[in-house]
Amino acid sequence: MQRRQFLLTGAVMAGSAIAVAMSFGRKAESAEGRFKVAMTDEEWRAKLTPDQFAVLRQEGTERPFSSQLNDNKKPGLYACAGCDTPTYTSETKFDSGTGWPSFWAAMEGAVGTSTDYKLIYPRTEVHCATCGGHLGHIFDDGPAPTGKRHCLNGVALNFRDAPKAS
Repeated sequence: MQRRQFLLTGAVMAGSAIAVAMSFGRKAESAEGRFKVAMTDEEWRAKLTPDQFAVLRQEGTERPFSSQLNDNKKPGLYACAGCDTPTYTSETKFDSGTGWPSFWAAMEGAVGTSTDYKLIYPRTEVHCATCGGHLGHIFDDGPAPTGKRHCLNGVALNFRDAPKAS
């Protein structure tokens, strides 16, 4: 009888944790009016590729090592693929070995954060401050000077080469 009670209690607790975690999730597509750039789901779907929509508006994650931006070492800016707001510079990019483009800092005022409970434990989700598009997550295992790793989905970013010196 004790084993059955233990399993039942565990299942109820796990189900409750999942329900609580899902209620804390911030959906970018429900953020209309909270950001400078706001569109309906239909407008975002028309503007973005299916992969971009899944990541930016539905908080998905691309496969590791699938983005050409992961190995990009050119000087320039990384902008939100949803609204073209510059979010990161090549000066803060580093090779984390994780399979996603990683940066140790964002541009001032370019991103916002929220707490994401999708995997039950809290993570810091990073989103575009202009349109609310999901970019990735921030972890505490990055290099100096911040010790942070902004682990981003390459599909959520567009790269712009640095202007050529005249």
